[in-house]
Amino acid sequence: MGKVLVLFDSASGNTAKMADFVAQGAEQIPGIEVRLRSVEQATADDVLWCDGLALGSPTNMGLLSWKMKRFWDETMAGHWMKIDGKIGTVFSSSGGWGGGSELACQSLLLVLMNFGFLVFGVTDYASKMLTAHYGAVAAREPREEGTQAACRLLGKRLAEWVAVFCDGRKDQHPLLKSDPRMPPS
Repeated sequence: MGKVLVLFDSASGNTAKMADFVAQGAEQIPGIEVRLRSVEQATADDVLWCDGLALGSPTNMGLLSWKMKRFWDETMAGHWMKIDGKIGTVFSSSGGWGGGSELACQSLLLVLMNFGFLVFGVTDYASKMLTAHYGAVAAREPREEGTQAACRLLGKRLAEWVAVFCDGRKDQHPLLKSDPRMPPS
């Protein structure tokens, strides 16, 4: 059974709400166990436990939060190379559009890549003109259905990749499921 961890920091509660939607998306894939943890309650064992990780942070001057950076610098530093090859994706909220959420997602992706995660973005549209290429983003609270859909799609895609690559469940491959023109493997 594949295991997905949704790990987040949230100052205002907005990123925590996004994390809930990401977890809901991951729970859509049968046979995937989902664990939701704030950075304050998370341990290295949570990261060691998972096959896939959705990492979320508020946008702080276009970067990840100091609490999330400290978690990786201090809590995870001794576990270097023990989590290499896990699957990861990211999400971030900011105070408004143009607040640097996609930059914050890129800083989160860089952290995961430095620890050896295989990272991805989502090319599918979650709603009209809304994708999660760099991760799911929100301006303030994720109230809009499109933003919520992007978060759910991100979590679902993570769970699909975990099912395919960690559990060997080719039937969960998102391209095979969504495009009938793709030949079965």
